[in-house]
Amino acid sequence: MVVAALAVVTLLAWTYVLSLGALVTPAGAVGVTDMPMNGMAMDGMADALAPAIHPWGAATVATMLIMWSVMMVGMMTPSVAPMVLLYAAVGRKAVEGGAPFAATGWFFAGYLAVWIAFSVLATGAQWALTSMALLTPTMAASGGILGGALLVAVGLYQWTPVKQSCLKACQAPLSFLMAHGGFRGDAAGAVRLGLSHGLYCLGCCFALMALLFVGGVMNVLWIAGLTILILLEKVVPTGRLIPRISGALIGAAGVWMIVRAV
Repeated sequence: MVVAALAVVTLLAWTYVLSLGALVTPAGAVGVTDMPMNGMAMDGMADALAPAIHPWGAATVATMLIMWSVMMVGMMTPSVAPMVLLYAAVGRKAVEGGAPFAATGWFFAGYLAVWIAFSVLATGAQWALTSMALLTPTMAASGGILGGALLVAVGLYQWTPVKQSCLKACQAPLSFLMAHGGFRGDAAGAVRLGLSHGLYCLGCCFALMALLFVGGVMNVLWIAGLTILILLEKVVPTGRLIPRISGALIGAAGVWMIVRAV
């Protein structure tokens, strides 16, 4: 049942992302009239995709926040699935033994709350870049220097001790739980545990999310590629190998973009 729930959440999130991604053509044209949204959301998306032309209003902020939030759910649910399934398995045994145990949904809710909070920051970053006309109509960095600088910064972060420490917590769910007092029998404790795990995951992956401003925030192939990279980092037992290789490649791509732009 937990696997089915995670699959449904991921499917719904990706359906939404794909529906929005289809509105942004390779040439940057936006089919706003075809959007399956109400008028307010349609106006919000249109303004968000018209950098430095229309100031952001409430509809734009709400539309972008929803977009970022759903996108984070779709990207991060697959990688947190092993942790959620471990939680559910231990919880099932605890309940069978008569011990109190909070539902898995509370832990998952705490985890997602971290990424919803990140979505607020990402929306603010997009607003700032849009107001300075640094994003194209496809919501990608408008210049090679900006895009290259972002790539270099992310590539360097992939090699930092902070990245490695946070990734270690994500790669070893059981060790994380033991270090944080184990599972919780109350809903509030389960939410706090989910928040803690979400913060480690945020420290591991937030820099990679900045790459969305390089390839395009609604570039579906770019989103899928980042989702796969994040999943591989967490579930493939290679330790630091994948983030260091990806960091080197990302940084090299950034240098190449900057050289081409100057």
